[in-house]
Amino acid sequence: MAVRKNTRSKFIRSKAVIFQYKTQKSALHKVPAVLKLFFLLSLSIICMALPAPALLSGIVLLAVAAGCCRITPREQLADLRPAFFYASLMYFISVFSSLVEILQGSDAALAFAVFLPQERFVLIALRLVFVVQLSALLFRSTSSVELRVGLGRAEFALRRFLRRGLGGVSLKTSCSQSIALFLSFIPEIFESWRQINFAWQGRAGKPGLAKVKTLVFVLISLCMEKASRKAAALEARAGAD
Repeated sequence: MAVRKNTRSKFIRSKAVIFQYKTQKSALHKVPAVLKLFFLLSLSIICMALPAPALLSGIVLLAVAAGCCRITPREQLADLRPAFFYASLMYFISVFSSLVEILQGSDAALAFAVFLPQERFVLIALRLVFVVQLSALLFRSTSSVELRVGLGRAEFALRRFLRRGLGGVSLKTSCSQSIALFLSFIPEIFESWRQINFAWQGRAGKPGLAKVKTLVFVLISLCMEKASRKAAALEARAGAD
């Protein structure tokens, strides 16, 4: 019994967490957070116009870049789980809708062809993988503190520039802290799911629809509780300032 518990605990510790920050001294870790975020947004927009061969080349280059940042293949595959999930969901929806159209048209000869991925689906799936890889590189190489500080400095520089351009008019609204909190909250969602999933497995819970229906509401309530705590902490910090 003790051996099984030790084996299970080792499995839990070794399981890769999606988008979890990894402390390393690579070249990407040294790049400012604002620059990484800017390139992430730029490349995400550019990839929407790239053909499939260029996307495949980009995916390979991003995998090599992740390896140079000492991100293991297991961690890279873990980061791609959301892309695999949404791609599978899109595939099954496409197949189901095509089968319904074929059955309504009484053309059963084309039933086998609907299981072959269409060119548009492959292109969308490659774009999804590319964007998720970019996001993984950002979160794996940038901590929440670096995001908050970097966005704060960028907002301060933008405010100073606009203040000069607007003739001394100051802008009182602030958005960098909200954006930084939103970005840093994304890895915490996957970490919360990992925790409640392990708790479900520890209680001999079985995978299936019942698990999803139960854990989704737990995940939502847990995330709302964390968000409420962060909001209270920020309000207290603002009051202290």
